Amino acid sequence: MENLSHSDEKTLEQIHALSEKFSHLKDEIGLKIFGQDQVIEQTLITVLAGGHALLIGVPGLAKTRLAETLGIVLGLSEKRIQFTPDLMPADILGSEILEKGDDGKQHFHFIKGPVFSQLLMADEINRASPRTQSALLQAMQEKQVTIAGVPYDLPAPFHVLATQNPIDQEGTYPLPEAQLDRFLMQIDVGYPDSDTERRILLETTSNHESEIHPILNGAELIRAQELVRDIPVSDHVIEAILTLVRSARPESSDNSLVTQYLTWGPGPRASQALILAVRAKALLDGRYSPSIDDVISLALPILKHRMALSYSARAENLTVEKIISVLLEPLR
Repeated sequence: MENLSHSDEKTLEQIHALSEKFSHLKDEIGLKIFGQDQVIEQTLITVLAGGHALLIGVPGLAKTRLAETLGIVLGLSEKRIQFTPDLMPADILGSEILEKGDDGKQHFHFIKGPVFSQLLMADEINRASPRTQSALLQAMQEKQVTIAGVPYDLPAPFHVLATQNPIDQEGTYPLPEAQLDRFLMQIDVGYPDSDTERRILLETTSNHESEIHPILNGAELIRAQELVRDIPVSDHVIEAILTLVRSARPESSDNSLVTQYLTWGPGPRASQALILAVRAKALLDGRYSPSIDDVISLALPILKHRMALSYSARAENLTVEKIISVLLEPLR
């Protein structure tokens, strides 16, 4: 580190300062969310990288509570949409209403929907129809929506935290592939262990629940996201990301598992997501640049929702997780 330039030293100082702040932030979230350290870290990495997260798990695992807590500690305006089969796109984006002005003439006035927030909680997103799910596509990718031909910018920063029930539960719709690709990470939320569940029982059923406070605000988060993009990435880490993502595509892979058992693999957006995520992880850890270990630890949540198994893979009980594990072997 003694060879760092003055600007690099300043960047490192900023990384260390933000790392300490996010460590405090994680502790604050831990007052409300118990025993989910990996889920919390992956969610923070997603937000730091400027992306959106898809939280998957059965009901009752504090997915909604995590989003609400995150909105408080990050100091973001937060809104929640409960997705249901009868939810319409206008319920998300907003709609125009015809009203009479002071001059007596009628004109259309746009009423903004809940998507106009800094942190949008899309609860049980796969309960709604594909048409309604796709209403979020432009918002997630372009940070704006178009109503009656007029574009409207969304607040900055803008993040979607969507929760999803497992697909095999009754009354759910699989998300369209194009929308899945907009999520930087798919974060699996599992059951708590015995000690954690004991703590949940004791602390969430009393009259003395812990109070949490804002640690950051929107402007500070934007500066942190800009710093993430300034973090340098070494050539061997970039090469590892390119090799991994390209090896997961049936068209360009020389791995028999991929060519035989995948119908499609991750596109360039997966590479972009991975390089941003490893930078964000380095910042959280207070390091100047990411490592191969960061690529290995984040490959699964970034790639698995961007890969589709063939029918023969399902017949042989082969999973995407298994294929990704095999593809990571050369990096270990």
